[in-house]
Amino acid sequence: MKKLLLVVSAALITGSIAFAQGSVEKTVLDLEHQWGKAVTASNGKALEPLLASEFVYFGSDGSMQTKAEFIALAAKFKWQVNEAVDEKVRVYGNTAIATGVWTGKGTDPGGKPINGHERYVDTWVKMPDGKWQCVAATGIPIK
Repeated sequence: MKKLLLVVSAALITGSIAFAQGSVEKTVLDLEHQWGKAVTASNGKALEPLLASEFVYFGSDGSMQTKAEFIALAAKFKWQVNEAVDEKVRVYGNTAIATGVWTGKGTDPGGKPINGHERYVDTWVKMPDGKWQCVAATGIPIK
């Protein structure tokens, strides 16, 4: 009987952990999709709650931007296409790594055409208030 209780308890704990990770994966993917919608709409304000105060972005051109710089610049791009595919989220405790392939067509703040195709990595952290925020992001061109 004790052995059966141990097996059932272990199964319940394992199932709860798997469910929690699945829930985190869905939460982070939802946040990634909110990010995409905000960028497509050139809505920098909508990005603010998604990005941690210490957020840093490393662009495919080697540039580095703070949260404020990233939000200000994101509001100035105009996108006709802004899509992510092959999205995956891996959870490591209170950290989640989101990866995918991004395709974008539009214009930069100076009106120059953009036709981008990149792999991206976004690092999300569960903050003390329980909300998930992105702390770092990068894009790597696909040739």
